[in-house]
Amino acid sequence: MRLYPAIDILGGSAVRLVKGDFEAKTVYDEDPLSAARSWVEGGARFLHVVDLDGAKSGQPVNLGQLRRIASLGVPVQYGGGLRSLEALEQALGAGAERVILGTAAFTDAALLERALEAHGPERIVVSVDVRGGEVSIEGWTKAAGIGVREVFATLIRQGVQELAYTNVDRDGMLGGLNFEDLIWVAKAAEHGHLVYSGGIGDIEDLRHLARLRREAHLENLAGVIVGKALYEGRFTIAEAHEALAG
Repeated sequence: MRLYPAIDILGGSAVRLVKGDFEAKTVYDEDPLSAARSWVEGGARFLHVVDLDGAKSGQPVNLGQLRRIASLGVPVQYGGGLRSLEALEQALGAGAERVILGTAAFTDAALLERALEAHGPERIVVSVDVRGGEVSIEGWTKAAGIGVREVFATLIRQGVQELAYTNVDRDGMLGGLNFEDLIWVAKAAEHGHLVYSGGIGDIEDLRHLARLRREAHLENLAGVIVGKALYEGRFTIAEAHEALAG
């Protein structure tokens, strides 16, 4: 299972939000490259970068930061404001290994289809962000009006293979996993590869995640995104890798 240390960029800094609230942010590093370098030097093999400015504005804002981070030589998945084929191509051109579609995946089916055709399903990640039991879009500020339980089947039918799920109500809270939530999400996305995010608070959460993957036969659970717990030193990258290896 892959570990994706998170670098969320807002106003030029690496930040973490609480429950997706842009007004409840903590700045962890004034320079996102510095944050990324610390994860890479700690052993990170992948990075998860979110352009929060882009998510709010509807177009990528931090492509320059992406170029800097991608120069470290570690594969980066990048999202936030990617709502056109041109924006996707700009992000890939700036060094992203994979690009993340959120809002556009639910509001522009034609774009999703074209993106999958143009770049292949292995490079297009669709992010399903859930708040209050509903799929959220536009930087987690608006409900998409789509039922959570059927959304995964719909995406798989459209040809999506790579999926990311965030429980926004737990994001940035360090309160631990909701295992019931995780199990049904993994089973709903059983024909794709799922990366989970939201609530990781300590190393035991990662051990439980690896154990659950093994015991519940959730082989499609491909990775986990961790942000605040790493920034606050709850565990190291090396400890996380060991825990996820089971």
